[in-house]
Amino acid sequence: MKKRKIRSLSVSEIGMGCMGFSHGYGQIPAAGYAEEAIREAFDYGCNFFDTAEVYGKELYYPGHNEEIVGRAVKGFRNEVVIATKLFIKPEMVEDCGSVDAVVRRHLEHSLKNLQTSYVDLYYLHRINIAVDYLEVAHAMGRLIQDGLIREWGISAVDKVQLEMVNAITPVGAVQNIYSMVERTSEKEVIPFCVENGIAFVPFSPVASGLLSGKITPTTEFGRVDDVRVWVPQLKQENIIGNMPIVEMLKKFAAEKQATPAQVSLAWMLRKYPNVVPIPGSKNKGRIMENLRACEVQLTDEEFNKLESELDRLPVYGTRGHAETDQTSFGNNWLKK
Repeated sequence: MKKRKIRSLSVSEIGMGCMGFSHGYGQIPAAGYAEEAIREAFDYGCNFFDTAEVYGKELYYPGHNEEIVGRAVKGFRNEVVIATKLFIKPEMVEDCGSVDAVVRRHLEHSLKNLQTSYVDLYYLHRINIAVDYLEVAHAMGRLIQDGLIREWGISAVDKVQLEMVNAITPVGAVQNIYSMVERTSEKEVIPFCVENGIAFVPFSPVASGLLSGKITPTTEFGRVDDVRVWVPQLKQENIIGNMPIVEMLKKFAAEKQATPAQVSLAWMLRKYPNVVPIPGSKNKGRIMENLRACEVQLTDEEFNKLESELDRLPVYGTRGHAETDQTSFGNNWLKK
C-alpha cells in the first residue's frame, strides 16, 4: 500500500478504525477475532491503527479497545503507527491541578493499555468549552519534546479552532467526519490543512455503511450500543432520500469492477493528497474490502463524473464536522 505523511509519520494511505471491536456497531466479536483482524490488515500493508481511551466504556470499560490494539500489534509495535485520543473534563483539571497534568495522566493509562512507551499520534477527542484547549496544545508540545508522543491531533474542529492550536504546536492531523455525504470540511478545514501540511483523517468515510450499498430503508440496526440508530443519514426517511446517491455509486462501482465502499474511498484519496481515511468495521471481510480500495485508481474522467454527480444530488441528513464535548454525537448514549 502507498504511504502518506502525518508530518514525521509515514502511514498507509488507508488506515483502520478499530472502534467497532469494542463499541458502536451492536454485538462485538471475540477479542481474539479482533486481534487477528488487525494482524491480517497489517499483513496486507496497513500500518495505521486508530483507537481511543473511551472506546468500550459503554459495554466494558475505558481502555478496552486500546488493550485489543496493544495486544494485536505487540509483536511488531515499531512497524505501526498507533493513534489514540483523550477527553478532558473541567473536574479532571481541578483534581490534577493543571491541563498538562491531566493530559499526562490520561497518556499514562493509554501507554499501559497499548503496552508501549510512546504514542505515535495523540488526539484531543473533542474540545470541552469549559477547558482551555490552547493549554492542551501547549501540553501536547511538551509531550512531543519529552518523546512520549510523536505527533498530536485534534478532532471535530472548525478552521478557527484549528488555526489557534496550530499556531501553538503544529498539528499533525485533524480527524473530522468526512464522506461523500458529509462534505462540510471541504469549505475551510481541508484547504487549511493542505496549505499548512496537516493530514486530514476522515472518520466514518463510508458513512456508517450507507455508501457500502448494503443499507436499505428496511434495514434494522441493533438496539444495544449501535451508533447507526442516531446517524442522521440513516434515519429511514433520509435513507430513502439518499438512495439516488447510493444507486449512482453502485452503478459506477459495477462499471469499475469494484464495490461502492471502495469507490467512495478511492474518490477521497484521489481528491486530496493529505487525506488518510480510517474506515472501521468489526468484520474481517469488510475490513479487507475497505483496505483494497487502494487498488482502485480513478481516471480524471471518472473522478470528474463522480464530482459532478455528487454536486447534483442532494444529501438528506447531515451531522456536520464541528462538535464539542458538550454537543458531541456520543452524548446520545447519555439519553438512553
